[in-house]
Amino acid sequence: MAALDSQAYRRPMASADLRSILDALAEPALLVERGVVRIANEPARRLLGTFVEGGDVRLAIRHPEALAQILPGNEGEVDITGIGRFGQPWTLSIRSVGDGSLLIRLIDRSAAIAAEKMRVDFVANASHELRTPLATILGYSETLADEPDLEAEVRTKFGATIRAEAKRMLRIIEDLMSLSRIEAGRFVAPADRISVSEVVDRALANAADFPGAKQCRVESSVDDGLPAIVGDAAQLVQLLDNLLSNALRYACEPGQCTVHVTAAADDGFVCIAVSDNGPGIPREHLRRVTERFYRVDEARSRESGGTGLGLAIVKHIVERHRGTIEIRSEVGEGTEVVVRLPVPS
Repeated sequence: MAALDSQAYRRPMASADLRSILDALAEPALLVERGVVRIANEPARRLLGTFVEGGDVRLAIRHPEALAQILPGNEGEVDITGIGRFGQPWTLSIRSVGDGSLLIRLIDRSAAIAAEKMRVDFVANASHELRTPLATILGYSETLADEPDLEAEVRTKFGATIRAEAKRMLRIIEDLMSLSRIEAGRFVAPADRISVSEVVDRALANAADFPGAKQCRVESSVDDGLPAIVGDAAQLVQLLDNLLSNALRYACEPGQCTVHVTAAADDGFVCIAVSDNGPGIPREHLRRVTERFYRVDEARSRESGGTGLGLAIVKHIVERHRGTIEIRSEVGEGTEVVVRLPVPS
C-alpha cells in the first residue's frame, strides 16, 4: 500500500487540478510549458488579456527583463515595472514545477512601495520639524555662551526664545510618541465601556488652559441618556483635546469666535462634533489635513505652537475605534469636524 501511495504521489497532476490551484491564487499566475502559456488564472487573464492561454509567453508578457528570466527557465524573483499597466510595480516570481514547466506569479508591490514612501517622507518631515527649533536653540545658546557682556534684557529675550523652542520640540516628540503608541495598538480593539458625556466634560476642563481659550467662547450640548461606547477613555479625551486645541488655536479672534461641542446618538453611533466660526479651510486642503505634518498655513501654525500632528492623531484614534471622521469647512464661515463612533450591539 505504501508503494502505491508513493507512486500516486509522484503521478503528475491533471490540468484540472493545476487550474484549481492557480485559480485559488489572488495574484496573476501562469503555468508556462516550453514557452507556451498552458494555464492562466482569472487575475492573469484580466491583466494580460482573455486569450493568453495557448499562446506564446512572449506575446502574453511583453517585457524584456521579465522574458530574460522566463525563457531560459531561471528560477527566482525579480522586481519589474510596467506589465499590464504603465508604471505598475511587480515582483516576478518564477518556480519550476517539473517537466520543463514554470509557475509564474506577478505579485503587486504598490502597497509596499507606498508604505516605504510614507516612511521616508515621515522621517524627512520629522527631521525637518525638529531641526528648525534645534537650530534656533543652538544659535541663541552659542551667542549666550560666547558673549558674556550681553545686556540683561537681551539675555532674558534669548533665554525665553530657547525655552519656547525647547517646549516646541518637546510637543513634537510627545505627539510622535503618542502617534506611535496609537499605531502600535491599532489592531487591538478597545474593551472598556466609556461614557461619552464624561469624556466631553474632561476635554472641556482641559480646554481652559489651551492657547486662545481666554478670548473664545466654548459651548457644549450633550444629549441626555447617550449610550455607552466601547473605547479607550484616554485616547478619546486626547481626540477631543486635539480638536478643541485646533479650534481655539486657529479660529479664535478676540470677541468673535465661538466653539461648539456636541454629542448625540445617531442610528447606532454616537456622533461627536466640534465646530467653530473661524476663517475656515480652503477646499483643496481638506483631503490632506489629516496627514502627518501637513499644514494649511505653515507660518501661522508654527507661530501658534502647532506640531502638524493633531489631526493625524485624531484620525488614527478614530480608526482604532472603528469609527469615521468627516471634516467640513467653508472659507470665511468656519470648520466642523464630525466623529462617529459605533455603539456596541
